[in-house]
Amino acid sequence: MKKIALLLFLLNSAFLFAQKEVSGLVKDKSGNPLPGVNIVEKGTSNGVSTDFEGSFRIKIKEGATLVFSYMGFSTVEKTVSGDKVDVILSESDGQILNDVVVVGSRNAKRTVVNSAVPIDVINVKDVTTQSGKLEINELLQYVAPSFNANKQSGSDGADHVDPASLRGMGPDQTLVLINGKRRHQSSLINLFGTRGRGNTGTDLNAIPAASIKRIEILRDGAAAQYGSDAIAGVINIVTNDNVKEFTGAITYGAFNTDAKGDFPEGTANTKGYRLDQKGYGNSFGKNQDFDGGSVKVSANYGTPIGTKGGFVNVTGEFLNKNKTLRPGFDFRKGFGEAEIQGVNLFVNLAVPISDKTQFYAFGGSNFRDTDAYAFTRNDGERVVEAIYPGGFTPRITSKINDNSIAAGIRTETSGGWKWDFSNTLGKNKFHYDIKGTLNASLEERSPTEFDAGGHSLLQNTTNLDLSKNYGDILGGLNLAFGAEFRVEQFEIFAGEEGSYATYDTNGVPITDPTTQSAPIDPISGEPRPGGSQGFPGYSPANEVNKDRTNFSLYTDAELDVTEAWMVSGAVRYENYSDFGSTVNGKLASRLKLTDKINLRGSVSTGFRAPSLAQIYYNLRFTNFSSGGATEVLLAPNDSPITRAFGIQKLNEEKAVNASLGFTASFGDFTATVDGYMINVKDRIVLTGYFDATALGMNVDKAQFFVNGVDTKTTGLDVVLAWKKTINENRFGATLVGNINDMKIDKVKNGDLDEKTFFGERDRAFLLASAPPNKFGLNLNYGRKWFDAGLAFTRFSEVKLLDYQMDEDPEDYRTDPSETDAQVFANQKKAATDTYGAKIVTDLTLGFKVSKSTKISIGANNLLNIYPDQQDDWVEAGGYWDAVQMGFNGAYYYARLGFNF
Repeated sequence: MKKIALLLFLLNSAFLFAQKEVSGLVKDKSGNPLPGVNIVEKGTSNGVSTDFEGSFRIKIKEGATLVFSYMGFSTVEKTVSGDKVDVILSESDGQILNDVVVVGSRNAKRTVVNSAVPIDVINVKDVTTQSGKLEINELLQYVAPSFNANKQSGSDGADHVDPASLRGMGPDQTLVLINGKRRHQSSLINLFGTRGRGNTGTDLNAIPAASIKRIEILRDGAAAQYGSDAIAGVINIVTNDNVKEFTGAITYGAFNTDAKGDFPEGTANTKGYRLDQKGYGNSFGKNQDFDGGSVKVSANYGTPIGTKGGFVNVTGEFLNKNKTLRPGFDFRKGFGEAEIQGVNLFVNLAVPISDKTQFYAFGGSNFRDTDAYAFTRNDGERVVEAIYPGGFTPRITSKINDNSIAAGIRTETSGGWKWDFSNTLGKNKFHYDIKGTLNASLEERSPTEFDAGGHSLLQNTTNLDLSKNYGDILGGLNLAFGAEFRVEQFEIFAGEEGSYATYDTNGVPITDPTTQSAPIDPISGEPRPGGSQGFPGYSPANEVNKDRTNFSLYTDAELDVTEAWMVSGAVRYENYSDFGSTVNGKLASRLKLTDKINLRGSVSTGFRAPSLAQIYYNLRFTNFSSGGATEVLLAPNDSPITRAFGIQKLNEEKAVNASLGFTASFGDFTATVDGYMINVKDRIVLTGYFDATALGMNVDKAQFFVNGVDTKTTGLDVVLAWKKTINENRFGATLVGNINDMKIDKVKNGDLDEKTFFGERDRAFLLASAPPNKFGLNLNYGRKWFDAGLAFTRFSEVKLLDYQMDEDPEDYRTDPSETDAQVFANQKKAATDTYGAKIVTDLTLGFKVSKSTKISIGANNLLNIYPDQQDDWVEAGGYWDAVQMGFNGAYYYARLGFNF
């Protein structure tokens, strides 16, 4: 034993004597120090990062080579001959696999290529200057392999906030971070015929694209690292920190109204007709060849604070986008994308307090005024002829305020421990105004506009994170610990009385149905309904003000066992005040097979806490189907009505994730291929409509949020990238793809009827959130003052079930001898609407007219491709549903960009 100890001492001594300490300074071309530059001794895992003044100190072997890498800058290698090394880094659009990332690892020197899990890094500046996409969801839809988002129509709040997802999971099963800090969710919960029905999500479009430096997408389960919601992965948005640079752009674009298809005479907008100026939908104006015209103006500027690397970076953005009008069925006169007027502001700053301590803060404010079509009212009992002869299309207008601020202090102790203490506050408020509407029970006395109330979500998160890298333990050990305390508050606030009340014949709100009665409709002979048509207002009975707290502890570690083999692990404990505790863990590993190829994989458990909206949301509304209008009560999870139907208290969703893949880098070519499996137990869904006539609440149906299904998702992500400069010609090609398969293993309906609880139509909507595949090929060319981009995106086939599934199965019996299963199969076949695979082509051409000015022209969906036209009504009431590339057709745009 003594001999072994002596041998280890001699080996360690020899290693120490063979090392020397060097120091230096890293700056950009303007002479500004670069904090956070990754510096690694080549061929080892020994590394450090520059401090806030751009300086560093590291012990290395004699004659070693140091590798300097930093996001957005060219990597530099420098062989050390003395004890001081100063380096200047130049900006570059280097390969994404060499970028140092924030998400997925708390190791400051971990890059995409040597991470144990798949991470996409998207340079937003490149994407926004080479496409006509206006919002973050649109950008990611076409560049990230497993990201999906679609515009909606006739889906209430979802027309204003796009549901988005990773790997076919729910919008609330992806965690969003800003600069590594948890982002608050939207207060909106998706209902009706939207993707992500029954889910809440994060409104990515509330963050101005011009404020973003890059987006990191961790495509792996990460609840053990970051907490609730990270079942599908994590999206981390890193904001701009550049200084002494003013950039901006002015973009204008519009959609081609020539919708392809054979539509019945008089259908809305068959030739580009627009609605009348009041937007009621009962008359049309002159022909428009283009609609949905949009103007976007953005500007970004950064300035230094002091001389030690401090900065403040400010972004402003304005968006004005008109409605689109596309063919709807004869009962749906208003069908198309919502109008948006939005203003965005975002600020990012950092101020050094000392050599090792920095104060930082970032946050923004987003305001959107939106206007979307609701369902057309053509039936007698909901139309007051004196106000709207022939029917009307109500409009749901929403004022959305989304505000956030984060602040913290980072420091590094003399012992090498990095501390980060921060607090992040965010609030989303959704306020509805219903226009072009009426309260039918008021008859001719009804106003045509109502304040319908709304909802809000506040989230405050306090974090303490500690980490340290031990370069002398094997190939390097990184330890991290942390704690988090979070407070959430969900509120529903009531609208004005006329938006929710039913009035009697004297115009008095009905409080006692035994002595008061609503006026009778002369056509239907039924009592006229109350509340604003299009979207009923929230009443005082709907009001909610609920909160909860969450406390969590985590630890994770990464160990480079050898230069070729890295292992990592994480454990996280969470305690929620409303449903209890959960513990989750993760193991991951990367093995360097050669200098060019890495094998990687992970396995983890995860969870998602039920959102406050899923627990407490409640509303009475009118649902339209092929059978007509139905009054529905969406009861909160904690109500006696819910318990009477046997629905239990909501608990967390539980997940098991596994992935296996490889990365390869051969000069100008890089590749990542990753397979994955995500099993989710007790997934929260929205049930179908149960008969509620016996409740005595003047409603026909009731529905609920439940831990209703178990799902299993398997898939494959592929990213292949090539960049090459030949003389003065710059070439690039990127192929991204996702293959995805989701199956519903179990429906947990208990004693309730399975068809009503979560029937075939509900299943189809859930599965449609996970399209079978999506592939994109992006080709780029540049030379001197000219560049061009050509992109092809293939969206796979999607199948939905229309309202024939709600009809009597016996109507589909073709032979008296058929079994019930055969009759049901006939019905399902008749009700299946298949949207075939489509390829969308995008083209952009850029012309640099001066050193600081560039003009770009292009088209999204150049060939004007639409989803397949359907003859039966699925959900939205148009000839297409919100699948694949959307339903607006070709979009042509021009942009003036500047950089000073």
